[in-house]
Amino acid sequence: MDVSPIALKRRARKIHRILAETYPYAVAELDFRNPFELLVATVLSAQTTDVRVNLTTPALFARYPDARSLAEAAEDELQDMIRPTGFFRAKSRSLLALATRIVDEFDGDVPGRLEDLVTLPGVGRKTANVVLANAFGIPGISVDTHFGRLSRRFGWTTEDDPVKVESEVAALFERKDWTMLSHRVIFHGRRICHAKKPACGACPVASLCPSYGEGEVDPEKARKLLKYELAPGREELHRRMLEGASRAELLAAGHTLSA
Repeated sequence: MDVSPIALKRRARKIHRILAETYPYAVAELDFRNPFELLVATVLSAQTTDVRVNLTTPALFARYPDARSLAEAAEDELQDMIRPTGFFRAKSRSLLALATRIVDEFDGDVPGRLEDLVTLPGVGRKTANVVLANAFGIPGISVDTHFGRLSRRFGWTTEDDPVKVESEVAALFERKDWTMLSHRVIFHGRRICHAKKPACGACPVASLCPSYGEGEVDPEKARKLLKYELAPGREELHRRMLEGASRAELLAAGHTLSA
């Protein structure tokens, strides 16, 4: 059923409000301390999990704390350090090339403009928006596979091209909300609205979702499909996250943050 632009915007913003209440702890799930670390971590996150990247980057950043040191890295050593993230040969080439470009073209500092970031090897618009939003505080929508999938299921867009998805979804929300919208939608896609079998019966936005019924609608069966802190048996982890515990605190307490 067709929905008017005004009704679509209202529904979209209501979904976002509910997601904000569901995931008040939603943040970028990659660990970083500065734009360089976030850029490298985001490149490494392709085709692997953020949890795996977070296990890999502490030693990597201790060895290569900035673009200048990374640009001078021995490729075989770099490959060994990032091997657990998969596709380590291609990723090492991208990291060496982007570090060299940052040193040569930007005096060793990660640029804070989209048009500059996307010129770096291995950096597309999604990665650039992640860095700008989370390291520079510039609002942006990061269209990964989860965000694209949920945007289509919510009826916010029918597009598959990430740039078109970004443009159409951005028009539904205030610019100041773009970054947190990205985090919350991605959290929802990883925990409830899965690609193959969404947990429709346990979804807080089910009544607003035009795709309700694509997944499991029985509440009990749907709850068994939930992942991460929402998974059955992880009530204590969920409680701690709602209380604002950091990832470091959760790990120190013995909680496992993987799915």
